Amino acid sequence: MTTNNILHKADTRGKADFGWLKANYSFSFANYYNPDRIHFGVLRVLNDDHVAAGMGFSTHPHDNMEIITIPLEGTIAHKDSMGNSGTITAGEIQVMSAGTGIYHSEFNHSADQDLKLFQIWIFPNKENVTPRYDQMRLPEEKRNHWNQILSPNPDDAGVWIHQDAWFHMGSFDAGVNTTYTLKKPATHGVYAMIVEGNATINGQALNRRDGFGIWNVTELNIQADSDARILLMEVPMEI
Repeated sequence: MTTNNILHKADTRGKADFGWLKANYSFSFANYYNPDRIHFGVLRVLNDDHVAAGMGFSTHPHDNMEIITIPLEGTIAHKDSMGNSGTITAGEIQVMSAGTGIYHSEFNHSADQDLKLFQIWIFPNKENVTPRYDQMRLPEEKRNHWNQILSPNPDDAGVWIHQDAWFHMGSFDAGVNTTYTLKKPATHGVYAMIVEGNATINGQALNRRDGFGIWNVTELNIQADSDARILLMEVPMEI
């Protein structure tokens, strides 16, 4: 099988600057459209958002999408039409199955500190499900180890979604070599986001906020070229 990959350097992502919101889009979103960057398999959206103190997204709708939010710095104030209201802080993960339809709002909970987060959308493998919400505090990351934060299985580590996908986060010391073995290499690919630092994945040198998608492989060989934090998203390549 012939290995395929795509490289999205951090400075080639779509950008938006509304003053209160500075966003980077790995895939086409809102006013950013790139026909070569619509999705990676069922991974539809990977937004790297920087939200000013006290600002945010007013109530808006979603349906038939799995929405995952990972705060990197700060705290999100969340409210939705399912009756959920509260905060999500760095070190937690939030998931919503929009299903038949939901409304929600998200704001920076702080009056004086910025909020940084990833918002990720995944196409579901079941449409029109009953909407659901979940959030959890993730166990403290074990360094130099892949920590599972999302899967298709409600009884597994991390949150779960209506899709055959696995997310792992890892923080690695400079010089550490590790591997990631795909759960389903025949049908899946992995999109890696270098959250912080520098790393080399299957021979491709990557820097902070670079994205690298690879498929038709059984495993990834990863070296931390500096202290690095990496998010791996294994997803089906067919929608």
